[in-house]
Amino acid sequence: MTGTDPRTERPRTDPRTGRPSTDPRTERPGADDAPPEDYRLLVPRDWFRIDLTLDRWRPQLKTFADRQAARRRMSAQAARGLWATLRNTAESGAAQGAIELFLRSEVDDTGATPATLLVSLLPMSGALYATPQDLARSVAERRGAGAAVTVTELPAGEAVRVTTATTLDLYVNMPGRAGYLLLAFSVPLSGVESPLGGLCEAIAASLRWL
Repeated sequence: MTGTDPRTERPRTDPRTGRPSTDPRTERPGADDAPPEDYRLLVPRDWFRIDLTLDRWRPQLKTFADRQAARRRMSAQAARGLWATLRNTAESGAAQGAIELFLRSEVDDTGATPATLLVSLLPMSGALYATPQDLARSVAERRGAGAAVTVTELPAGEAVRVTTATTLDLYVNMPGRAGYLLLAFSVPLSGVESPLGGLCEAIAASLRWL
């Protein structure tokens, strides 16, 4: 992330419940044996944030879609397609544990194609816990040859990195063997090998446990 990009800290949510937390903001002192109470992620202010744990996320998402359609002067059919795509992304994510959705518009000759970040909580405690190496093997088997799967190190800890031409998924290992926080980026127009893809990498690197 470049120094000129405006950033915003997301509001606190407890990663164990996905609900807002009222505890004081204090960064964890590095204890690896206890699950974190929260996380901090720095995202530029021009990414539209939707809290998927709240009932009003659909009107918020519709607001974003309508603004994009008006700004890009999209046809009614294209606007309906954009709304359907975004709604399906959010509904699918929420059903699989997503707690936040960020959107940033990309522009091509036909309209607005949003880049997205879905943040999901994947609890894995006790016997269900998989090490990053085991998780990487499982993901590689499931995704097949179309995705590159590696284990990498982020400031927040070990992570399983899964990339395709237009997607970047980072399963970040939570302290205390509590599971993973999944940062799922989609960059459908410019691809991950682009300045916007580099920005996604910088957002992921900003993750800290609290």
